[in-house]
Amino acid sequence: MALKSFIEVHPDCHFPIQNLPFGVFRPEQGSAPRPGVAIGDYVLDLSEIASAGLFDGPILNNSDCFSEPNLNKFLALGRPAWKEARATLQRLLSSTEPALRDNGALRKKSFLPMDKAEMLLPVAVGDYTDFFSSMHHAKNCGTIFRGPQNPIPPNWFHIPIAYHGRASSIVISGTDIIRPRGQGQPTGNSPPYFGPSLKLDFELEMAAFVGPGNELGKPVDVNEAADHIFGLVLMNDWSARDIQAWEYVPLGPFLGKSFGTTISPWIVTLDALEPFSCDAPKQDPPPLPYLAEKISKNYDIALEVQIKPAGHKDSCVVTRSNFNNLYWTLTQQLAHHTVNGCNLRPGDLLGTGTISGPEPESLGCLLELTWNGQKPLSLNGINRKFLEDGDEVTFSGFCKGNGYTVGFGTCRGKIVPSSS
Repeated sequence: MALKSFIEVHPDCHFPIQNLPFGVFRPEQGSAPRPGVAIGDYVLDLSEIASAGLFDGPILNNSDCFSEPNLNKFLALGRPAWKEARATLQRLLSSTEPALRDNGALRKKSFLPMDKAEMLLPVAVGDYTDFFSSMHHAKNCGTIFRGPQNPIPPNWFHIPIAYHGRASSIVISGTDIIRPRGQGQPTGNSPPYFGPSLKLDFELEMAAFVGPGNELGKPVDVNEAADHIFGLVLMNDWSARDIQAWEYVPLGPFLGKSFGTTISPWIVTLDALEPFSCDAPKQDPPPLPYLAEKISKNYDIALEVQIKPAGHKDSCVVTRSNFNNLYWTLTQQLAHHTVNGCNLRPGDLLGTGTISGPEPESLGCLLELTWNGQKPLSLNGINRKFLEDGDEVTFSGFCKGNGYTVGFGTCRGKIVPSSS
């Protein structure tokens, strides 16, 4: 019999009992942040469930991890604790279990309508790494910037390429993004352009939160890497393409990326995504032994990008892609990150890089969709080469189950004018 909650959940709702993603919220302005789980149109306050003694398993019964203002302590406990929490919550929320269903006082304290909750960053992010793991994106970017002869550098097929991003400018969905200022490529003999970015872009990504880390000098085996990944969020790694193009040789992205990265508030666990796992693409040439997986898998997560142009009430879908377009898997990314002995820590964030597919409508950024501004994109008759002030970008992502949906909610941000 299919698992069913006593909380009413529409089949298209992203947060059924099969999902139960984790986040952090405030029930009212000025109150303390607390961990929660999304169920239907409600947030379940995990601090109240813990205070009532309902986390009674061997790992969590004496833990204060749900009294914390973020999820870092819970992430550090590892997969056995995550599985115990998920099993406990699925039991408590099921239609056949009376402990929460029939306790009116506890229900009143524990459930908050989602539209009343202020969602916060779920984790204190210590470090953030952004990968470059979609072959279609790598090929398109290489063609735009270097020409079609050798668009993908030879190392790309051997190592999951990445750069170290800026953790301090990661923001929660709904936060406005201030148009960055910086230098752009000079024209002729002129000095470099300086001012607000003229080529502001979105990047359709997802990101993994690290659970238990590893000791400095001790790499994580690729076949054990999944035990170090708690779950996934949607991520928009906003990019100033003109600043990026002028600065990225020889050391890579800097000011063109570090002004803002938006993530969705709910972390969907790998356990919730397991029914939607699928084979990862065949890698040619075969990866070196430390990246060779016994089971190499991706997830079938449908992804969509909408842009609402400034001054207009209707959004326009510009991209439909899928997480399974990634060439390098999450577990390969994590194993490669640690192979030199680098120590990851609970709450570190690993971005996938832009997830572009092979079709024109599956390209994951405006750089590709407009071919660096050469082919303007029509948004219901309004042309865009890159983002303009007032434009709002919304990502969504979900997996379709049998009569239910496991989703990520949305990842949203609006561009506001440069601050000076």
